[in-house]
Amino acid sequence: MKKVLCLITFIVVSFTITFAQTPSQAKPAQNPKVVTAAQVNGVYRYYKSEFRVLALGHNKLKVQFDGIYMTLAKSPNMGYTMGEATIEGNVAIFVPPDTQGCKITMTFLPGKIVVKQDGSDADCGFGHNVYTTGTYRKIRSGKPKFEPPP
Repeated sequence: MKKVLCLITFIVVSFTITFAQTPSQAKPAQNPKVVTAAQVNGVYRYYKSEFRVLALGHNKLKVQFDGIYMTLAKSPNMGYTMGEATIEGNVAIFVPPDTQGCKITMTFLPGKIVVKQDGSDADCGFGHNVYTTGTYRKIRSGKPKFEPPP
């Protein structure tokens, strides 16, 4: 009985010493998530507003935004822009052409994009209360058809 107790104690102490001496594994620096063209390409919708996105290569995206804000009188205020965005990892920055003080940040996640707009509706050239900010669900994959402004 004494031998068994000694053996168990030896095993527990050995395991504890070995575990304590094992260097902790530091987590490697996380690279930002990289998305593929297949994951990015498509049409995204938030209420009645839509983004159309196409990967062009060399960290560039073709982006079109069609925004609609319905007033209480049920008449639409609209906003439209199209241009190129730069993407790094899963985050794209889009500055609409011919604007100042407008920056649109798009974070690509599985099946959706989370969009944040810096600048007012007027700064971005949109109608009253038309903003890009929101979570857009992917409604169509593949190469989108870019439409002329309304």
